[in-house]
Amino acid sequence: MFGCRIYTWRVGRRNSQGSLRGPSMVSRKLRFLPSKATFRLGDRLGMGRVGVVYLAESPDLDGPVAIKLLHPSVSGDAKIVERFEREVHILERLNHPNIMRHYGGGILDGQYYYAMQLLDHGTLKDGLVQHGRLSRKQVVVLSAQIAGALQHAHNHGIIHRDLKPSNLFFEKDGSLVLGDFGIAFDTNDADITDQGMTVGTYAYMSPEQIRADGTVSGKSDLYSLGCVMYEMLTGHRPFAGANFAQIWDQHLHAEPLELRTQGVECPEWLEELIFSMLSKDSGDRPFSARAVQGILRHHMWEEFGETTQEITAQLLPVQVRLQPSQANPRMWVLWCVLAAVVIGVTWVCLQQP
Repeated sequence: MFGCRIYTWRVGRRNSQGSLRGPSMVSRKLRFLPSKATFRLGDRLGMGRVGVVYLAESPDLDGPVAIKLLHPSVSGDAKIVERFEREVHILERLNHPNIMRHYGGGILDGQYYYAMQLLDHGTLKDGLVQHGRLSRKQVVVLSAQIAGALQHAHNHGIIHRDLKPSNLFFEKDGSLVLGDFGIAFDTNDADITDQGMTVGTYAYMSPEQIRADGTVSGKSDLYSLGCVMYEMLTGHRPFAGANFAQIWDQHLHAEPLELRTQGVECPEWLEELIFSMLSKDSGDRPFSARAVQGILRHHMWEEFGETTQEITAQLLPVQVRLQPSQANPRMWVLWCVLAAVVIGVTWVCLQQP
């Protein structure tokens, strides 16, 4: 069991080059282990409701990372700060190839921050938007990876509660990495977790999350995984509606359409597995994420004759990082202008006697 650990850290300052340098004499207690690394902030990668993500480098690390800074405007909100610290506290306890790596955090000019693995090859959501649906082989392999990540988290008392395609990030080898533990349920520290509240993303929420009846467990994540697997195979979510109330009602009372009736080539075992994960009663779902992973791996070998690692190595990322020509449209303009000049000069030369 993991208890609440309290560390004393001194507020870090940013120097003129935008780096986190030596700590000041101001002391502040953090719930997570503060990083001793020095980070140099780079370009802003994204912005959310409570934080900003920057590209960063550190001489203490082999490659670039992503730094998440809590907005100064919410730094005084004890509840938001508590959740931010809890997410870092959770991540520092997890170490799995399919869970986002964590490199510590602290306070930078009064702003909470933490460093995490840089994942810039897109998300599963991007891949589904681009391709509509994935092959059965990809679905089986990727689902086994997600199940492994969930089991590791569950072993440490962590229930993700927000498993969805936009929180699953692609590595350059095509494997998936689970991220965003912002609303994760820490069973070892439940006194500060919102209890009796409906939290999550309604399109992927288990019935018990919707009811907020206090029975949320690792099997709630399995329900969300069932929703994700259904979407990977069909290209759409198991339940749709005009608003969250309609979708919630379906999660609670309706059954999704059978996969084989939607033109999906799906073996009976896979459809049975997905529908068992989508059971309204958590007791009817598989015993654990490890059990789901075991079923998927067994059929991988039986159907494909390969191990998980061999299949993963053959898969290309569904969504790859933008190439410079895509990421910087000005380069396209430059090349077009140069091409026009070359064509013009060639035409003038051909017209001369």
